Amino acid sequence: MLSHSSSELLHALERRRALLEGHFCLSSGRHSDRFVQKFRLLEDPALVTLAASALISEAQPERATVVVSAAVGGIVLGFEVARQLGVRAIFVEREAGVPVLRRGFTLDSADSVFVVEDVMTTGGSVRDLLALIKDCGSTVLGVGAIVRRAKVDLGVPVAVLVEMELESYSEEACPQCERRIPLLDPGSRRLSATS
Repeated sequence: MLSHSSSELLHALERRRALLEGHFCLSSGRHSDRFVQKFRLLEDPALVTLAASALISEAQPERATVVVSAAVGGIVLGFEVARQLGVRAIFVEREAGVPVLRRGFTLDSADSVFVVEDVMTTGGSVRDLLALIKDCGSTVLGVGAIVRRAKVDLGVPVAVLVEMELESYSEEACPQCERRIPLLDPGSRRLSATS
């Protein structure tokens, strides 16, 4: 069973073979020799429940009226965080690379939002979410993520369960590209929708 400790969550990711090695294209468009396949964690409801509880404990977003996550990767975790907080769960999708609220989802000035992300690399996706939320007039209480690959300043409080500073490279500076190692793109977003 997973406790709220980062080391135990990291071990759970390792046990579930969620930490991959190779040559990967990240959702940001950057390349890395390591990839976190968060769906190995998100496919287990008990682990999702515990990860959500750990995020709530770390971030303390009790004033939230809604949890916002990004499709596809953040939906499961965002829903579980919202369920535990007893608030709405909505998600943002991309149209032509731009984040939008669809499916009748709305935000307004009465909403206090907790943003949930699965894995943060450059913070680009989260910045896009924050801009959309602020454009709706809502208050952002903070951001919670399972894994953060690199420290980024988002201008709001950030709670992270596992810090995994993994190197990433532009295509031009990528050592795996230089060695002609085949590139894998296991993420849920394609380069046309990168941030």
